[in-house]
Amino acid sequence: MVKEMELTPTEKLPPLYHDPSFWGMTITQFWGAFNDNLYKQLVLLFCAQQALQTQSSDKQAIALAVFALPFVFFSGLGGWYADRHTKRTIVIACKVAEIVIALLAMAAFFTGALLPLLIVLGLLSTQSAMFGPAKYGILPEMLRNDDLPQANGIIQMTTFVAIIFGMASAGFVKQAFPDQLWKTSYFCIGIAVIGTIASFWVRRTPVAQPGLPFRWSTLGINSETRTLLLQDRRLLSVLLISSVFWFVGGIIQPLVNIFGIGQLHLSESRTSLMAACMGVGISVGCIMAGRVSHKRVNFKLVTIGAWGIVFCLIIMSGIGWWGPGDGLDSLKDADTSLWDAFIPQSPAEWMARSVLTLVGFFAGLFVVPLQVELQTRPPKSQKGRMIGTMNLINWIGIVLSALFFQIFTLACTSLNWPMSHVFLGLALVMLPIALFYHPQDEVLSHEAP
Repeated sequence: MVKEMELTPTEKLPPLYHDPSFWGMTITQFWGAFNDNLYKQLVLLFCAQQALQTQSSDKQAIALAVFALPFVFFSGLGGWYADRHTKRTIVIACKVAEIVIALLAMAAFFTGALLPLLIVLGLLSTQSAMFGPAKYGILPEMLRNDDLPQANGIIQMTTFVAIIFGMASAGFVKQAFPDQLWKTSYFCIGIAVIGTIASFWVRRTPVAQPGLPFRWSTLGINSETRTLLLQDRRLLSVLLISSVFWFVGGIIQPLVNIFGIGQLHLSESRTSLMAACMGVGISVGCIMAGRVSHKRVNFKLVTIGAWGIVFCLIIMSGIGWWGPGDGLDSLKDADTSLWDAFIPQSPAEWMARSVLTLVGFFAGLFVVPLQVELQTRPPKSQKGRMIGTMNLINWIGIVLSALFFQIFTLACTSLNWPMSHVFLGLALVMLPIALFYHPQDEVLSHEAP
């Protein structure tokens, strides 16, 4: 039976929307992304509030670095495992590990100290680093090639819907249980179990390269992948553009937190909702990108997305000059219930939510073609390691984003500048991509890659 599942011909695969294996993978990654972002946003809010209350340095950059570094150290290893073993087994093993980490998170919340929270955050990102290459690498193995744009659109959309709920839930949970955050662990454990059950729906696929030997270069970028990238400059350019995108995204999340709480004087729940607006936009943008791609890697969407991100970030910088507005200074005490936070209370808050939604929409258009290209262009024997390399390079960008966010925070504080100035700097980072990156589209065949 297993052998038959492994050798299912492309023409016998069910249509994408009727494929239980695809939906099992979608549900599995959805709940995993929810848990990741709920916990990470709780830690970031904890750091931001601590900094504002004690007038100390913002530890969000440290938390982001703790979350990012395991991706740098273990993405290559995750890619090696994904090519050497069946990816379905790795997916299931990572979901079981998520249950264990959720139990450890409960213990960390009991302590109420930052260090245990950061340790669990590091474990959570290590699990995600091992999960990523199998998650994205299995899609081109179990789906038809020309289904990948829509499949990636749905996967990315559901991922960012999970980010919406995870990030938004964090603010509400922190306000509802300020001294009993350990109670959230019951919910996290439950959804980790649901994700684990869904992972068993994923069909087994052939091992990409049985007996692939381990080398120390596996922990970084292995020699075969380096050779492939040096020979295929188009693939290399996609990889580097993807890293720049995640560098910018790595700065925007903590920037929105400190911008909302510190500059617009919003409550934690309102700030989380403002950040979650980006997830709403990304979800719509990813679905749109998958539908308009017309069975090809549509790089015109990358150009449109880049220009949209540039203009929206410039507008966000302008909102910072606007300021909190009349009466918004006391907004933290104005919410009589958690539901009040859903209704913006000032023009600045309305504008920030709207523009951040557009930032997310253009980000969705931008990222889906890059993801499809990185899945389809490498040979079968290197897909897992290429996704591992993508994760490694992307997370190097995110690690650098944590460092630069700390530098920007110190610079703005010392110069008495509003943090919204950083939005303008990020627009300048994206501008060269909008101006100069215009590769040709690539048509996808109906055959499996």
